[in-house]
Formats: sequence, C-alpha cells, structure tokens
Amino acid sequence: MKRGVLAEGGYVVALLVGLAIANFFPRLAEWLEEAIRPELYIKIAIVILGAFLAVTAAGKLTLATSILLRGVAAIVEAYLIYWAVVYYIARKWFGFNREWAAPLASGISICGVSAAIATGGAIRARPLVPVMVSSLVVIFAVVEVLILPFVAQTFLWQEPMVAGAWMGLAIKTDGAAVAGGGIAESLIMAKAATEGIHYQPGWILGVTAIVKVFIDIFIGIWAFVLGYIWTNHINPTRDADKARVSEIWQRFPKFIIGFVATFVVGLYLALGTSPAITAKLPAQIAEANTFRVIFFILTFFSIGIISNFRKLWQEGIGKLAAVYLLSLFGFVIWVGLIISWLFFSGVKPPLVT
Repeated sequence: MKRGVLAEGGYVVALLVGLAIANFFPRLAEWLEEAIRPELYIKIAIVILGAFLAVTAAGKLTLATSILLRGVAAIVEAYLIYWAVVYYIARKWFGFNREWAAPLASGISICGVSAAIATGGAIRARPLVPVMVSSLVVIFAVVEVLILPFVAQTFLWQEPMVAGAWMGLAIKTDGAAVAGGGIAESLIMAKAATEGIHYQPGWILGVTAIVKVFIDIFIGIWAFVLGYIWTNHINPTRDADKARVSEIWQRFPKFIIGFVATFVVGLYLALGTSPAITAKLPAQIAEANTFRVIFFILTFFSIGIISNFRKLWQEGIGKLAAVYLLSLFGFVIWVGLIISWLFFSGVKPPLVT
C-alpha cells in the first residue's frame, strides 16, 4: 500500500517540478522541448497497463465483464450530453464561431488534446485553434489532478468504482486521467485500509483506464462525423475534400490496438496456459508495472513543462478559459459524477484474500 501511495505521489512531484521549470525557467523548458511528449508517454503506459488489467481481471471475469459493459454505457451517455452542451455554450453564450466552438466542445467533452486536434483537422480549422484548445485542456487537467482524487478519497471512498469512472469522465487528457485514477486508487485504498477494508489493487485504476480507452476509440468516429457534416453541409467543398470512411482509420488512436493486444495476450496467459506459467505472471507483471510508473512520471513531468501560464495568457486564452471553466465546473464534473454513480454505484473491487 505504501509503495502505491509513494508511486502516485511521485506523479504529483513530477508535475510540480515540470510546472516550476515551465514558469520560472523557460529557457530550460525550451531546451527540453524535443523530449516533451506527454501523449506518447501515456500511450506507452496504457499499453503496458493492458497486460496488468488482464491478469487482474482473470481472477474475476464476471466482475470484469460487468465493468466493461458499464464503462461503454457510461461514456456513450456522457458523450451525447457533454459535446452538445459545451458547443451550445461556446456558440450562444460566448459568441464563438463554429471553427472555435467545435474543437473546444471536443476538447472539453471528449478526450482533451487528441479530440481537439482530431476535430480541428476534421473541420479544416486553422492550426492555431486546436493548439490553443489543447493548451487550455492541459492547464485544467493539471488543476483537476491536484484536486479531484482527494475529493474522491473524502466523499467516494465507500464507492471506489464510482471514483475510478469519475476520474475517466471528468479529467480530459489520457495522461492526467489515468494518473488521476492511480492517485485516487491509492488514496481510497489507504482510507479503506484504516477501516479494515483491503481492496485488491488495479480495479479502480482499471475502471478509469477502460473509460478513457473507450472514449479514445470514439475520437476517430466522431472526427469523421464532424468532417462529414462540415464538408457536406456547413462548408461544402469539391468532392475531393469530402469526408471519407478511411478518415476514421486515419484518426483512430492506434495505441488502443496495443492496449487490446497486451490485454488479450495477458488474459490468454492467465487463463489458457499451464499452472506453472500462471504462477509466475504476477511477478512478471509487477516488473512491467515498473515501466508503467516510469512513463506515468514522464507524462506528468511533460504536462508540467508545457504549462507556461503566462505565455498562454498572453496568447489570448482568457475567453476560451471562461468557456472551459463554466463548462467543466458548471456541469461536466457533476454530470460525470452522476453517470458514474448510476453505472458503478454498489460495484466493489475484490477484497484481498
């Protein structure tokens, strides 16, 4: 338990160090720029996480299947609610045109940076638009990671799976969401342990990861839908520019294939091989988990490095921030909590035996 808390505490330290460098040592941040790849690092970590979740789920297949189905239902509900409301607020209340409103709605409601970039490309927005939205997403992800896991520990420690799903639905980048789920898991498990309840590790984080993975799957589909609407109805262009079905594959987050592959291989090794191999799996997965922690730390450090608040403010991000602030703390967090509660209330991780 202590090791888990220390690992997730390391994520917060890495984030704070990155923020300090970005805002007080900008030249050092520029020097490190080539190595700052938060999206790459978190995708590697999630692929490794696939094997860990598979071995964890093998012992409780019925529960794992239930969680999977609940996760799919939850993100579909959230998708349909979030995007439409954020788009409406950006257009009607703040006067943004469609070029800004669509990437902003995707960034806030779907999956942060990846969704904003995919949406910007789908509607042929200027490059500045998804970059600005992505910067905003990172800033708010930092704030959420520093707050929401501790809120979950205080109010949701008796509903750990609700807390895990909430991290996935509320925090809008893969890196921040999955690491937020890890922090929440460690905090909740520590709180539960003081009450004599000892949950098996991996289940709370697994819910967060499953929710985020299914959200990522829909990015390519959603980008195609928006591309079709924009090129055929909003800004009609020549046939060569119209959205093609192949764009779903082009915009599909390929790392999800890696996640599924490691999950399937891990599940096969846990269920379909000899007892001798199965007995060795927990130790081997623990070794692989070390690399996952390393890549999580790199992710958080990178998120901090690219969060130069002064520079972003000078670029005119204030009005966008107002939309994000109103949407996120006005309804996205709370709708995500309600949906998480509806689908995961009463579902508990297995206890340590």
